[in-house]
Amino acid sequence: MADSAPSTQVLQPKAAPRLTIVLAFASVYFFWGSTYTAIRVATAYLPALLLAGIRFTIAGTILLGWCHRRGLRLLWPGKTMLVFSVVGLLLLGGGNVSLIYAEKTVPSGLASLVYAVTPLNVALIEMFLPRGEPLPRRGWLGMLLGFVGLAVLVWPSMQSVLAGSRILLWAFAAMLGGTLSWAVGSLVARHTRVETGKGANSFVAASWQMLIAGVFTILLGTALGEWPSVHMKAPAAFSLAYLVVCGSLLGYTGFIYLLEHVPAAKVLSYNYVNPVIAVLLGMVLLGERPGPAEFAGMAAIVLAVFLLTTAKMGEQPGSGKESGVRAGGAD
Repeated sequence: MADSAPSTQVLQPKAAPRLTIVLAFASVYFFWGSTYTAIRVATAYLPALLLAGIRFTIAGTILLGWCHRRGLRLLWPGKTMLVFSVVGLLLLGGGNVSLIYAEKTVPSGLASLVYAVTPLNVALIEMFLPRGEPLPRRGWLGMLLGFVGLAVLVWPSMQSVLAGSRILLWAFAAMLGGTLSWAVGSLVARHTRVETGKGANSFVAASWQMLIAGVFTILLGTALGEWPSVHMKAPAAFSLAYLVVCGSLLGYTGFIYLLEHVPAAKVLSYNYVNPVIAVLLGMVLLGERPGPAEFAGMAAIVLAVFLLTTAKMGEQPGSGKESGVRAGGAD
């Protein structure tokens, strides 16, 4: 799951080598889908706030240093920095920390499917905003199918809740809250216009979003006394390094590159590829065994996101306005 929405700068498609495009798509598809698996491993050794905080602080610092070496403008007016902070805290602080907390309990594949409904939340909220976009009939079909798929996923766990177990209830509540945080953060990024010229570079915006969210969650985790729960063993270190390099740096850079060279409607195909990757990796690497309800829910949600994204964006290639929509909080 990019770790943040791109800046509000409008990105127009540019010519690019075919091989580079293919590699960028492969990076976004695989790395963002695999971060759910890496998070599931890391949660056995690191608490949610510090895992997110360490990851995003390191990634944000590296990306900001890269932007500096490229000669990009780093410091912006207070209003712009405030936008970076709000978007980063909503996407990475709220969305990603909620996911990490939930993955201590639920399988990575199931978590990826719940987070796949984020575009549905974005579309639903946006309809009620001033000048919001109405949904065509195909979009409404996708919306209905998506929430039916979510209900199918949640129902088996709700049965255990009714039997007296509250652990899954809190995990699902965290994930649903996280998807809402992602949706709101995406809409803030999409509708806020960064002042000063053409706006901040997308990589600069992402750097600050990650760094601000990372420092904030580290401070919060420290205040809540999470450091004694940190056990930096080999699996934790490897998972953390993978999340920083593959999820936050390579995956996100591939995402930004695609937005600059490919129509946004095609880029957003990761919304229905990532959950499939996450489920398959969970089965192969972690021994997760999804039940019939999870497979049915996965099929419904993947189809729903496809219907919704193609209905809303199929006729607006390269507009860049969709770039804030991110379906998974894993990356």
